[in-house]
Amino acid sequence: MLVARFLLEMSGISDLPLHDGHVPKWLLAYMEKLASAILKVMYEIHGPDKIIEYFSDPLWFQAFNNVIGMDWDSSGSTTVVTAVVKKITWKEDLGFLVLGGKGEHSKEVVDEIPLAVKRLSLGEDFIDKMRLVSRIGAKIDSVLLQDGYTLYHHALFISERGGWTIIQQGMKPSIKMARRYHLNHMTADLTKLLDPHSGVASNNIENPLNLVDNDSLTARGVIEDLLKEDVSKIIKMIREVNALLKGLKSLNEYTKLTRHLENKRTYFEKKIFSIPYYRPINITDEMIKTLNEAQLKGAEKISEILQIKGFGPETMRALTLVADLIFNTPPSNRDPVTHPIDPFKYSYAHGGKDGVPYKVRRDLLEKTILTLEEAVERAKIGDHEKMKMLNRLAQLSRYVLDV
Repeated sequence: MLVARFLLEMSGISDLPLHDGHVPKWLLAYMEKLASAILKVMYEIHGPDKIIEYFSDPLWFQAFNNVIGMDWDSSGSTTVVTAVVKKITWKEDLGFLVLGGKGEHSKEVVDEIPLAVKRLSLGEDFIDKMRLVSRIGAKIDSVLLQDGYTLYHHALFISERGGWTIIQQGMKPSIKMARRYHLNHMTADLTKLLDPHSGVASNNIENPLNLVDNDSLTARGVIEDLLKEDVSKIIKMIREVNALLKGLKSLNEYTKLTRHLENKRTYFEKKIFSIPYYRPINITDEMIKTLNEAQLKGAEKISEILQIKGFGPETMRALTLVADLIFNTPPSNRDPVTHPIDPFKYSYAHGGKDGVPYKVRRDLLEKTILTLEEAVERAKIGDHEKMKMLNRLAQLSRYVLDV
């Protein structure tokens, strides 16, 4: 074996530099050839469910991406590699299919699901199930986790046994970075919606609104209770929050107007207003309509609320601010980061150089890289191409452990 180690353990989120360039046609053809050879071997060894589990690991994804010839640090690695794998799965019989993609292609998931369900012989009941998975998956990383990245890529992997993985990506042009999110049926309980990512890889630490964190459970309970109140009362409280954030009235004035703001001076003064989610809410007719719709449909739990059409980030942020500033139940602002995307950062992998716990599990590193190494060695490609692929894996290993 030429390679013994690689990056970190399975699943989560990755930050990548935004790249605007296009991949040459010759490189796409080359990547498709190598990816197809690897996936065919992995299908024989591991089966489709294990393959989509591997794709739910952002670092395994980066290794796969690098082996087939894409730059590891490019935002295009998500969109291009996903598109390549999608093309292969619909052409070959590998026991799983990839749906959706970048931009307008992400909207194709809805229409592609019936085709995928039929081809995978899953039964018609899976059509609605997979559509719900896709919809809730997108809202996890845009409504419940608000980290400043706008989603522009959404791909759904479905296996012949009904397993699924979601790979989606958001962009933050202000810092010229993209962040990749991975969800998998084994880690994401779409009813509880707590810690759905089985790991997070990112080079940037944010101060997000994180309602999928366990520390947000109390705030979520208040949000659910708020939706039982009259909509006019909810809007009144949102206006109170806006006035507070804009500094239009002092806390002392507010404590005279409403019992909800009693004894809030000390609490409010301790808030960190650098956290992006602390900004006034734009109250619109659409927001009021959405709140009424949620009540009409009897949405009581967070998982039910997310299914309401039009219930987006701003409405959720409004309710969260009411829970936080009026009822003293703040949400978590923890960025769910567990490891980096930049292999060089593993040189400092003994815990938290930049406030991130980048701890290396050598056993998992070896297991991750060996799955790809074995697939490469058994792939039906030329020896020269195999050597180049294995050398790329070896190079990544040296990034991590200086071996």
